[in-house]
Amino acid sequence: MRSDGPAMAAPEDPLRKRKAGVVGPAPESPPGPGRDPAGCPARLRAGTFWLTRIVLLKALAFVYFVAFLVAFHQNKQLIGDTGLLPCRVYLRSVQQHFRGQVSWETVSYAPTVLWLLDWSHMDFNLDALALLGLGISSFILVSGCANMVLMAALWVLYMSLVNVGQIWYSFGDRACPWAARRTPGTMSISVGKLLRAVGWESQLLETGFLGIFLCPLWTLSPLPRGTPTSRIVLWGYRWLIFRIMLGAGLIKIRGDQCWRDLTCMDFHYETQPVPNPVAYFLHHSPWWFHRFETLSNHFLELVVPFFVFLGRQMCILHGALQILFQMVLIISGNLSFLNWLTIVPSLACFDDATLGFLFPSGPGCLKDQVLRMQEEEARGARAPRTHGSVARHTVNLALGVLVAWLSVPVVLNLLSPRQVMNSSFNPLRIVNTYGAFGSITKERTEVILQGTASPNASAPDAKWEDYEFKCKPGDLKRRPCLISPYHHRLDWLMWFAAFQTYEHNEWIIHLAGKLLANDAQALSLLALNPFAGRAPPRWVRGEHYRYKFSRPGGTHAAEGKWWIRKRLGPYFPPLSFQDLKGYFRSREWPYPKPE
Repeated sequence: MRSDGPAMAAPEDPLRKRKAGVVGPAPESPPGPGRDPAGCPARLRAGTFWLTRIVLLKALAFVYFVAFLVAFHQNKQLIGDTGLLPCRVYLRSVQQHFRGQVSWETVSYAPTVLWLLDWSHMDFNLDALALLGLGISSFILVSGCANMVLMAALWVLYMSLVNVGQIWYSFGDRACPWAARRTPGTMSISVGKLLRAVGWESQLLETGFLGIFLCPLWTLSPLPRGTPTSRIVLWGYRWLIFRIMLGAGLIKIRGDQCWRDLTCMDFHYETQPVPNPVAYFLHHSPWWFHRFETLSNHFLELVVPFFVFLGRQMCILHGALQILFQMVLIISGNLSFLNWLTIVPSLACFDDATLGFLFPSGPGCLKDQVLRMQEEEARGARAPRTHGSVARHTVNLALGVLVAWLSVPVVLNLLSPRQVMNSSFNPLRIVNTYGAFGSITKERTEVILQGTASPNASAPDAKWEDYEFKCKPGDLKRRPCLISPYHHRLDWLMWFAAFQTYEHNEWIIHLAGKLLANDAQALSLLALNPFAGRAPPRWVRGEHYRYKFSRPGGTHAAEGKWWIRKRLGPYFPPLSFQDLKGYFRSREWPYPKPE
């Protein structure tokens, strides 16, 4: 029995070693999913774009959400049944131009689903389109997934609003060839090949059109394994941001002399459409800082865009610089959702390895699933080729050919010394030209609407009271607003109206008529009605003023004034309710009833 002792005691040696902390080598176990052999979280490999698609869709859905929110809040007042420019009147005019028929020509001239709806309830139609867009964009924003059907629906819905939005969805350019022109009692429409709309409206439609092909046809999943992100769509987005930035740079160099002598930023912050509080302080920066800003702008718009074609690292640098540039613009001005929208195609410069930090790590999370798919691809595992995948590749190739074909006139426009900006050569606005601030106004002028209860508008003792808008300068002591990415369309158009005349902006006379009636719908677009709770004014007039920022630390600033102003003269003469009856009737505008 003793001879067995050592043999039985042998297992105690490893036990003593374990107790002493000395353990022999254990057999190696394979690393867990999403971890490298050292046990650390694995890094995403470059060259795939699963997470890029999620970020792109969420960013695009956010912009769509804001755009439809603006439409829901303002379209009834602007283009509704009793709006300042009723879209029903516009559509009827288009129909009459094409011999009174809703033909293919008519629909292609102004593509909108409103052709199919009942025009007697246009407010309901406009709200329905906006609410449907809000619902779809909210779902995509929260879930991060979409399919072609949902993205196509968003595109059609917004295009339907843009194409009846008239001047409210344009850049305030009275020469818009697609806009309705009116003389008393008549309507004529100029049909041209060049369409012009405000930059961000066409830009959203082009960005949204590419977004349709970013997704699978039916599947609703953040990571649809059978539908990897199309490289053609990604390059479509890169081509878009290239044209946006280069077009903006070229229009500046070819435009105002101040862009060439580096003085434009001396004026921009004060004279931009809707300044914000930061613009007030930036305007008073030293001269050398404004020169640096202008040079930086030229570098970012004329040089950096070419980085997108110089390989992965330079493309990533391009995306980062453009996003940083847009964030600076967001901080320094209220340019609607334009800068937020311009960030969207810049995101196509980043792959999963670059954007991985935006997603949490952990078993089963999106980042972990992408790691698994990358590992499977590295082992040579590929999805089986199906009829659906072949059809999708064919569609993507057709998209690439379409974008290339539609880009020909756009490229020719970029190369032309007579470059035009914010224009499209097709009614669907699939590929457009872009540009901004080719010329800079050196003085800021404002139209101030005033009303009086005096029976005699010419009486020296007539008390004129100012109407205040939501955001545009008016009250000298009111702090400039900060609203980006939201957009007040009426305030924006008032900026354009100030350096035109009221004859070029008939809608402002319509607005005056509504103020004479204390019209609740029109007044909802304003911040202050001085006649609230009492009888409407007997007269309304427009006064023209020059506005300048007060100087920080100066006398006016000490009085709490952000602005100082000087009267230039009348913008339009005092108008009474009776004066406008014939004017309203000739333009088929509903005659407001005093409230």
